[in-house]
Amino acid sequence: MNQLKQIHAHTLRTGIDLTKFLITKLLEIPNIPYAHKVFDLIPQPNVFLYNKLIQAFSSHGPYHNCFILYTQMCLSGCSPNQHSFTSLFAASATLNSPPQGQMLHAHLVKLGYDFDLYASTALVDMYAKLGMLPSARQVFDKMKVRDVPTWNSLIAGYARNGDMEGAAKVFDEMPVKNVISWTAMISGYSQNGKYGDALELFLEMKKVKDLRPNEVTIASILPACASLGALEVGQRIETYARAHGYFKNLFVCNALLEMYARCGRIDKALTIFEEIGARRNLCSWNTMIMGLAVHGRSNEAIQLFHRILVEGVRPDDVTFVGAILACTHGGMVKKGREIFETTMNNFCITPKIEHYGCMIDLLGRAGELQEAYDLIQTMPMKPDSVLWGTLLGACSFHNNVELAEIAAKHLYELEPWNPGNYVILSNIYANTGRWDGVAKLRKMMKGFKITKAAGYSFFEEGSQVYKFIVDDRSHPRSNEIYWVLNEISLKMKKHYEDATLFEGFG
Repeated sequence: MNQLKQIHAHTLRTGIDLTKFLITKLLEIPNIPYAHKVFDLIPQPNVFLYNKLIQAFSSHGPYHNCFILYTQMCLSGCSPNQHSFTSLFAASATLNSPPQGQMLHAHLVKLGYDFDLYASTALVDMYAKLGMLPSARQVFDKMKVRDVPTWNSLIAGYARNGDMEGAAKVFDEMPVKNVISWTAMISGYSQNGKYGDALELFLEMKKVKDLRPNEVTIASILPACASLGALEVGQRIETYARAHGYFKNLFVCNALLEMYARCGRIDKALTIFEEIGARRNLCSWNTMIMGLAVHGRSNEAIQLFHRILVEGVRPDDVTFVGAILACTHGGMVKKGREIFETTMNNFCITPKIEHYGCMIDLLGRAGELQEAYDLIQTMPMKPDSVLWGTLLGACSFHNNVELAEIAAKHLYELEPWNPGNYVILSNIYANTGRWDGVAKLRKMMKGFKITKAAGYSFFEEGSQVYKFIVDDRSHPRSNEIYWVLNEISLKMKKHYEDATLFEGFG
């Protein structure tokens, strides 16, 4: 930087024009404010320098400066070219500004650059990121020449907007696919809750010759493994990631940490957490606190929470959800109240509905049902079905008919289609001998044609994850599966009987 300042001083003394060199080098550092000041000294900047500065602001911000420069360029008589629009479309997408984007599109057509491959691809990408998929598709269909990034932009747009069928259709039509194409689909499936599809596509990708999943692919598929409980696949992915040096990527580390925590390997998660070391970000801390909390290791979760505060890492609202959840699973009502009422306030974090949900769960499990109900009543936001469902579940555990009826009444209004709410209240009635209530609810369910959906489970075999319902015989090896399950059941029964017999002798 000092050398560039010396060169700048030398040009001012000698009058030698090294402006283009200076601006280019300053933007490489990048020192955009200095480059902008040098740029402003030029009487008539050319389109190259305008584009370099617009590109810098498009990448680093402030993004509105792109449009100030574009306006300045047009007013000064310097005509923009196709490269100008590539950066401007990216800035419009980042600013989420459809009017700006549409105006630029009109200018692109007017200047005759709408058939440029790179500008048109940037335009498809902009419309896709703005959620304007019909416009993105229209531009895409008009393009006479498309390259892989053009197809990838459209796939990512469909996936981002939750239309995985549209994304899959474009993906299948692609003449040539690269790792970004596959990753966009895998990430889309994972982010839209289609974890089985994500894992199936990843395993298919692994079979493609000369195609190697990258860090983004790995960080995208691990959450799917976590949600499916596909531990074996996740372990193989870890081996692959380490072999290719992807463990240096913090996104991969955090995804792996979450996978082990959610698959029940909490000790392995702790090992990964410590291995990440000084590279940890808040996501790493939050994942570990949450993992310890849901696995009943509440004291360790709270210790980790205090360790965050000691190490000067500023917690966010997710951190406090994890801390209160730890108190919930550990039955630490007093500590939970302290975190909710005092610690959050110390960090100027306003409780969200998730924090209220955790507190209601904490109080409900501890039998403080009236306090939980009072908290719902005094919330600054309208309670949702999750909160009323949490209260109803607590009432079920403690057989509180009065508050259960209140919670159920709200749930019938919020989600009348959910059979679980009727079933829970029916069980509370049955447990308290209120058979008239049971009959009334069954009659209501029959009248509203509400039926309880069959529950299902996942199991992992080899590299595949299968979904099955009760007494499901669809799997080709179902006879062997049920034989193994029967053997496990018999061994468990024998173990229980032996333990009971031993207690009798005691």
